[in-house]
Amino acid sequence: MLIHIYEDPSHGWAKVSKKLLRKLSIEDKISPFSYEQGAFAYLEEDCDLGVLIHALNHENIGYKFKTHHTNNESRIRRFDHYGKRGLL
Repeated sequence: MLIHIYEDPSHGWAKVSKKLLRKLSIEDKISPFSYEQGAFAYLEEDCDLGVLIHALNHENIGYKFKTHHTNNESRIRRFDHYGKRGLL
């Protein structure tokens, strides 16, 4: 599984499908410090990405990271905070 990491000068987020979060039964463990847009969640790097990694390891699902960096403020910061819209 390839996990895309998006970084700006001060923070980073992992883009994953909300369907994957439901499959791993962790959708309710993601904090509002993460973001969402459409079918995807953008997990903040400090805590929520760790929740995902722990769940993937528990299920023996392999993963790799691909990092994307911008020197500008990421547009992810303008997405809705995770869980703000109610149920996924």
